[in-house]
Amino acid sequence: MQRALSPAVLAELRRPRPYPAVSILMPTHRREPDNAQDPVRLRNLLAEAKERIQADPAVSRADRIDLLEQLDRALTEVDLVHAEDGLAILAAPGEHQVWSLGRTAPARVVLSDTFLTRNLVAAQAAERPYWVLAVAADRVVLWGGDEERVTEDKEHGFPLVRVFDNPDPERQERIGDTPSTFRDEETKTFLRQADTAIGKLLAAERRPLYVAGEAAALALLDAVGPIAKEATEQIPYGGLAQADAETVRKVVEPAVRAHAERASAEALAQLDTARGRQAFAAGLDEVWQAAGDGRISRLVVEENFRTTVRDDGEHLVPAASDESGAREDIVDEVIERALDTGAEVSFVPDGALSDGGRVAAVLRY
Repeated sequence: MQRALSPAVLAELRRPRPYPAVSILMPTHRREPDNAQDPVRLRNLLAEAKERIQADPAVSRADRIDLLEQLDRALTEVDLVHAEDGLAILAAPGEHQVWSLGRTAPARVVLSDTFLTRNLVAAQAAERPYWVLAVAADRVVLWGGDEERVTEDKEHGFPLVRVFDNPDPERQERIGDTPSTFRDEETKTFLRQADTAIGKLLAAERRPLYVAGEAAALALLDAVGPIAKEATEQIPYGGLAQADAETVRKVVEPAVRAHAERASAEALAQLDTARGRQAFAAGLDEVWQAAGDGRISRLVVEENFRTTVRDDGEHLVPAASDESGAREDIVDEVIERALDTGAEVSFVPDGALSDGGRVAAVLRY
């Protein structure tokens, strides 16, 4: 199952496809006894999708056969044993994808000419993705992380590995035969390559960056380029370029948590400033309209805010989930709209916006 939703991947998911592009979404559960219902719901939704494909006269016989096969393949890739809070299966003729979501999604089957992406977008934003660059004299490793795990990233030119002419320079350094590894020109060139590579990645996919390594490695990286200076935090901890994922996660966790706390405080302070200059919206209906107009500069949402509404033509009004026109993922829809118009999205602890309807925004005008 896939988890990393980069801008390039999202653009690919959103491109128009020949009808039908099938999107199956559902909530999942991490623990017993709630997770016992997940396999049943998944089978029911897959059966519904297949029935709709088979009954749709706009679907050719060849596409129908292909789509049913794609859905069967997707089912084999679903891992409910390690489920998170939501699941998305996306299928079209010739392709399928399975996504695990760290944010719940309402159960639904959609046949359209594009995949339904709002739940993926909101889940990715809520997970606060970040990068970790682990630096050593002979190896630079990139990790992608979120609130729960880190995974080594090998899709952006990493890891970078340097082969020494001398097979054991660190030993010779210890006994005094060679100058410091972090003072020779070859190491400077090597770390300059790493600086350039991570700079290109951040330009394409901006996330907080944590740079970890021995103090000497951090100092040299700082000297050869701008990335170390621009990092969210430098972590003087050696050995992570050879470490496993869980070790990396534990080392960076305090810095990640501190950054999230600072970001929440900053978002709330910006809301207070915006309120004072009347560039402020609060409550779902008001924020939804501002998002539709592209007026939101920063959207701030409580982490577990969910609600169901319907559009009465002028405003959003509360609704039951089985009511005609009910929109169960309206919060995710607002998040996607805001991101699409260039807004920043921040998540704050539950209760932080209790006086603002659990969602608020700084407006551009």
